[in-house]
Amino acid sequence: MFELKVVSKFSAAHQLQMVGEKCENLHGHNWKVEVYVTGQKLDEGGVLIDFGVLKKHVRDIMETLDHKFVNDLPMFHADNPPSSENMAVYIATEVEKRLNLPGVRVSRVSTWETENSCATYIPEPKY
Repeated sequence: MFELKVVSKFSAAHQLQMVGEKCENLHGHNWKVEVYVTGQKLDEGGVLIDFGVLKKHVRDIMETLDHKFVNDLPMFHADNPPSSENMAVYIATEVEKRLNLPGVRVSRVSTWETENSCATYIPEPKY
């Protein structure tokens, strides 16, 4: 089994409800995002996936979030608030859609709000 990780970042504001006084105020973060993909077999070039290809997919997704008030984005709403947990799910789902490589899947995504606070989403493996 092989696992690759790429790291990216974006800056955005959000506002959460019913999680605590400070987080209910409009506030922003400089998020750090770690995206992991995994697979069993390497291609003929000896890689699971080209880092450049994976980075481009992640960068494209970061552009949908960067410098936005994420509460206003269609993927976040009352039933799916823009928490770090839900952002990790969104990023994992979007990367998975773009990969389109047999045997390669997103194994986890971590979204760091601060240097010492992150949420990690681990998708269920699809067999």
